[in-house]
Amino acid sequence: MIEKIRNIFAIPELRRKILFTLGILVIVRLGSQVPIPGINPDALRQTMESLNDTFFGLFNLFTGGAFGQAAIFGLGIMPYISVSIVIQILQTTLPYFQRLAMEGESGRAKITQITRYGTVVLAFVQSIFIALLLESYGIVLDPGFLFRFTAVVSITTGTMLLLWLGEKITEHGIGNGISLIIMVGIIAGFPNVVISEISYFQQGVRGILSELFLMLLFFFLVMTIILVQQGVRKVPVQYARRIVGRKVYGGQNTYLPLKINTAGVIPIIFAQSIILIPGTIATFFGQDATQSNFISLFAMDHWFSNTLFALLIIFFTYFYTALQFDPNQVSSTLKQQGGFIPGVKPGKKTAEFIENILTRVTLPGACFLGFIALMPYFLQQFAGLDYAYASFFGGTSLLIVVGVGLDTLSQIESHLLSRHYDGFLTKGKVRSRRG
Repeated sequence: MIEKIRNIFAIPELRRKILFTLGILVIVRLGSQVPIPGINPDALRQTMESLNDTFFGLFNLFTGGAFGQAAIFGLGIMPYISVSIVIQILQTTLPYFQRLAMEGESGRAKITQITRYGTVVLAFVQSIFIALLLESYGIVLDPGFLFRFTAVVSITTGTMLLLWLGEKITEHGIGNGISLIIMVGIIAGFPNVVISEISYFQQGVRGILSELFLMLLFFFLVMTIILVQQGVRKVPVQYARRIVGRKVYGGQNTYLPLKINTAGVIPIIFAQSIILIPGTIATFFGQDATQSNFISLFAMDHWFSNTLFALLIIFFTYFYTALQFDPNQVSSTLKQQGGFIPGVKPGKKTAEFIENILTRVTLPGACFLGFIALMPYFLQQFAGLDYAYASFFGGTSLLIVVGVGLDTLSQIESHLLSRHYDGFLTKGKVRSRRG
């Protein structure tokens, strides 16, 4: 492993990308600790401790603790993700967005611009809710218009700065910037969780056998997630032999890889954003609304919210897979290149054959994601773990960390192999989810 790390930093371009990414992530973490002006830190700390097991604790997890600090990055990257969900749905329903999606680079640039404008609007609205929420909990030293104006400007600007930093990582760094920001925010809470668990062990709350079981469970879940994320269904493809002059083209046999989880971690992020909507709306009505019976259905330890979360993951897995993988386009490309699936007629029949396989392959992957998403709920109910600790044994946290980690490693692997260095594995290589 030391040799692999040495090889990474031996490539100037890769070294520059990694250092740039790390530098941006440090800035992100610093911004997550800078509070909005006018906050009472003692009152904030006491209030957030009482809200850890509510919707706000879940929102705080996704923002990397920034929400709990009432920081300028308090909304995290969630407004951008929420707007992205809406835009992608509109691309399948409204003719205007459908035309933009088919216009190539110019259309994608226009969609990106609309998404950014939408992020500004949503961040502005949500920052108003947060300012009112902070005042309702008595966290603000001097409530009033000046504080609200300062908070709205700070949080909205912070959200757009965070989006800009994520895009810079994608352009000049390594990995997907938005996903890395979410992953680093989740990992940032891990040391506190470990310290809490050590204190529980010292107090005799859990014994050595319980801790060993949890460690083995964690290892098993990580290995299973990697197996599912990297799993593919190979559809055999054969290319017709063509003779041009004295040269022979085609004739080789290959395969079309259909991933078990084509959508990656996107369905989890999308589903989590939907689950957060009721609580976000409730912030406008203050403390009483957050404790109402309706909002309690979306608590992290309630069966309804967890079941809905799993079903949304299954839905978004199919939805995003349909956006990312078009069987008709694949069939057309194969036909143009002289390729065909043995025993299947080219054209429409091939598209139907691929779509049928993709539907069946996606189902176990989607159900697996839904099951892993429910793991923290099971551990809370049957093992008595706190949500902060249970979330690292499944659910959104583990899926995002493993998925984004695999994607980042695949990009590093590609740089190593292109420079004729060995990858992270002695045999084979880490495959990208886009593989």
